[in-house]
Amino acid sequence: MKFYSIIAADPPPATDGPAKNPMGGTWVMLILMFVIMYFLLIRPQSKARKEQAARVAALEKGNKVITIGGLHGTVHHISKTTVTVKLSEGVFVPFEKDAIRSVTKVGQGKKKDPQEETEEEENTADQE
Repeated sequence: MKFYSIIAADPPPATDGPAKNPMGGTWVMLILMFVIMYFLLIRPQSKARKEQAARVAALEKGNKVITIGGLHGTVHHISKTTVTVKLSEGVFVPFEKDAIRSVTKVGQGKKKDPQEETEEEENTADQE
């Protein structure tokens, strides 16, 4: 019965003018939503797209690549829009440059400091 009395009660008295939104107007909320969308979605995607374009632009013959289809190979020939990838002996497949997901430069191993190299030489000399 208590619930019915709440529903049947008189509405609260009207105030002077429309109620104020504590967060500002509708436009402020729309602008805030666009800013959040920009930082969470648009900016990271454009950043990743630029990094991918830089990797593809730096392709050289002999680089190891992985395509978006998951094929691993070595760059054999580069033309304006396509890259010919050597998958195995005698197997060459042309791909669009946009189909290259990742690029590994040949000889891009861990570089040693000159100081580490001299320490290793001293250690091997001591062991002999």
